[in-house]
Amino acid sequence: MTASTNDYRYAQNRFVSVGKIRFAYRELGPRGGIPLVLLNHWGAVLDNFDPRIVNGLATSHHIIALDYQGIGLSGGTAPLTIDEMARDVIAVVGKLGFATVDLMGFSLGGFVAQDVVLKAPGLVRKLILTGTGPAGGAGIERVGAVSWPLILKGMLTLRDPKTYLFFTSSTTGRRSAKDFLARLKERQLDRDKDPTPRAFLRQLSAIKAWGRQAPQDLGRIGIPVLVANGDNDIMVPTSNSHDLARRMPNAELVIYEDAGHGGIFQYHTEFVPKALAFLAA
Repeated sequence: MTASTNDYRYAQNRFVSVGKIRFAYRELGPRGGIPLVLLNHWGAVLDNFDPRIVNGLATSHHIIALDYQGIGLSGGTAPLTIDEMARDVIAVVGKLGFATVDLMGFSLGGFVAQDVVLKAPGLVRKLILTGTGPAGGAGIERVGAVSWPLILKGMLTLRDPKTYLFFTSSTTGRRSAKDFLARLKERQLDRDKDPTPRAFLRQLSAIKAWGRQAPQDLGRIGIPVLVANGDNDIMVPTSNSHDLARRMPNAELVIYEDAGHGGIFQYHTEFVPKALAFLAA
């Protein structure tokens, strides 16, 4: 495989063990400085990170993309709580030898990222939360109820369900979905393993529990936070992004028009420069 430090297609699958659990990750971009750790959505493996976003951020940042326990090439069993996922992330970051990181979470990854910051306040310098919401947030416990019919629709129409779950039904939304899904297939070799049905359902249980959990004191998150979403997120309703930005004292909110849960994928050409400027400030 061709070695390329700034092309996610060619980033090697790497592994780090914490206790008896082996976690899979990929890294790219310039070494040194504070790394940016990426946490992904429900049922996502390393091949579900948008390569345009990863490559864009890797122009000036050491990127580490992680597989959760029990997902993809990582060992162990998918946790039933966000709490356990956050503890895993903290342990992996420590094992990799980093005292400070930046953290970016999408959807489920955003839940985990918030919990990491609250559990290890000194670990994270800057936080990016996309397509996500707080514990106890509006509609989060209904992610499964919203998703199952659209997953079925995807099967019946022979389309990836993310077409319907992540993007709007407008012409722009449909085109953006097609482009995004094509990008996810660019990597040809050494792809990650698909999640098992059991891991998929266990993660959904964790999401439901997060939606039913008591709200956390997000006022304790005083670090700079960038919150981004589409204006029509049906999975984690967009009102949650407004809620996050309102409750964290040093947060900035970006909402993309005619965009859904995958707003940052649809608007990757705008999001990447925004995220880079935020991290550089």
